[in-house]
Amino acid sequence: MRKSAADRFRLLFNNALVRYRHQHHPPSSSSFSRFLSSTSMASDSVFPVTAGNINPKIVECEYAVRGEVVTLAQNLQKELQTNPGSHPFDEILYCNIGNPQSLGQQPITFFREVLALSDYPALLDKSETQGLFSSDSIERAWQILDQIPGRATGAYSHSQGITGLRETIAAGIQERDGFPCDPSDIFLTDGASPAVHLMMQLLIRSEQDGILCPIPQYPLYSASITLHGGSLVPYYLDEATGWGLEISELKKQLEDAKSKGISVRALVVINPGNPTGQVLSEENQRAIVEFCKKEGLVLLADEVYQQNIYVPDKQFHSFKKVSRSMGYGDKDITLVSFQSISKGYHGECGKRGGYMEVTGFSADVREQIYKVASVNLCSNISGQILASLIMSPPKVGDESYESFMAEKENILSSLARRAKILEDGFNKLEGVTCNKAEGAMYLFPQIRLPQKAIKAAEAANTAPDAFYCKRLLNATGVVVVPGSGFGQVPGTWHFRCTILPQEEKIPAIVSRFTEFHEKFMNEFRD
Repeated sequence: MRKSAADRFRLLFNNALVRYRHQHHPPSSSSFSRFLSSTSMASDSVFPVTAGNINPKIVECEYAVRGEVVTLAQNLQKELQTNPGSHPFDEILYCNIGNPQSLGQQPITFFREVLALSDYPALLDKSETQGLFSSDSIERAWQILDQIPGRATGAYSHSQGITGLRETIAAGIQERDGFPCDPSDIFLTDGASPAVHLMMQLLIRSEQDGILCPIPQYPLYSASITLHGGSLVPYYLDEATGWGLEISELKKQLEDAKSKGISVRALVVINPGNPTGQVLSEENQRAIVEFCKKEGLVLLADEVYQQNIYVPDKQFHSFKKVSRSMGYGDKDITLVSFQSISKGYHGECGKRGGYMEVTGFSADVREQIYKVASVNLCSNISGQILASLIMSPPKVGDESYESFMAEKENILSSLARRAKILEDGFNKLEGVTCNKAEGAMYLFPQIRLPQKAIKAAEAANTAPDAFYCKRLLNATGVVVVPGSGFGQVPGTWHFRCTILPQEEKIPAIVSRFTEFHEKFMNEFRD
């Protein structure tokens, strides 16, 4: 059907608006530019909704962890399945995303027993259950079911989460930090990501509102800031000092943003770091708290890797604990702490559970946060149950305690060994330097690429680190994510590699990397 003049005008106007926004508020990514050129003829589309007339913020945002390289890997995997022997490798080794159970990590037995009994309470009345499940998992399931109205895990809960589970989490936080925690400060969410989005919705009013965010950063932050229409204000971590967070850098970037008319609302800190793996010292954290108090910033503390510490001279301190130990209360510092069941030693990514602890907001703002949570009805009940369990695992004297501790320690000690093998392997490569993974699940090596390789990448219209990662994948089947997807100091190139593949496969990853890297450097040697 032929379009009316009004329809053609609307399409042309929307395309022009997208181009105008891009011209006056250009995104950091070149993909949006490529998108604009590819949709310049959107007015000829037979569809009423086109890539040229949807919300440009959706087109502008990117999430590198599941981006172009991963799509290529999935295509290669299909080719291996349909045509074995079609590539110089027999399997794809995914080192791109923090998804432990997809790579063979087994769930914690106690957690799954409690979850199974809670979801199917008829088992609790069967005599056979006593022999199949531990006594403390049965007891915990009864406790949880008694906290759920109607004992129905398939029903909606309170929008902040089941009250009894929030009380359990609050008790766990209090035990961890040594300071009181109010269950009304806990908002249970489907993983930490929805909590981050909620806070961005709350804080960002326009493009003139900025969020201080580390570079390198987890792409959730850049994506959510873009989607909600704000401005990412970067502060660069210092690679030379093990990805240190310098207060002088925060001050510099804050003043620079102010000079551009940007009102900075919050500071994001990821501790332990993703993708960088550093663990902040308590002294550094105190300086960060002071900075936020002085500048009136909301401190958004991403603490989802708090269980993942691999070096004996570092330990995790929550920003809640640090601020309270400094004598600051709710009226002194506005703090949001994020936690997730996806990371740590539990790795329950697909169950989608987590929470945020919200302190230091006024009562009227708290009402608005609750309203947004209510719009989403509630988070899933399985995730809520698991979030309570990770903050209240078996204790000494419980039947499951010894097996639980063995499972936990085996996972964390294996992760530490894997991190060390990969770190040593990367540091042996020509032109590659890799800081120690003190925590989290990743390494973020810097690779000094020859100019010939950089020019080849430019000719292929791709970033040099993405060029390297795609060549690596095609030659070896190893999937890593280009550093350009996380942000990096201009002129430097990195890639992020998880430490999650099975321990027995780590030497093969190092071997494949080494062989590829030597050939790559020889091919493009200046």
